[in-house]
Amino acid sequence: MQLNKISSIRTIALVAKDLGEDEDWLFDIVDAMEPEDGLIWVYSPEYPEGTMAFSDHGVEYLKEIIPYHRDK
Repeated sequence: MQLNKISSIRTIALVAKDLGEDEDWLFDIVDAMEPEDGLIWVYSPEYPEGTMAFSDHGVEYLKEIIPYHRDK
């Protein structure tokens, strides 16, 4: 899979809603994710401090780590 060809991203709020998870909890568990894991920061007038967003690869990575963090 070519990771440098990202055509869309989803904000953490949308991913949390889609996965049925709490956005704040997701924010806490992704602190170790890096851009190569599919985490991207997005800045806009609505989010001048930035908000997390994920490529498709990032969403899949997140789905893999959720069970690990849930078991803690």
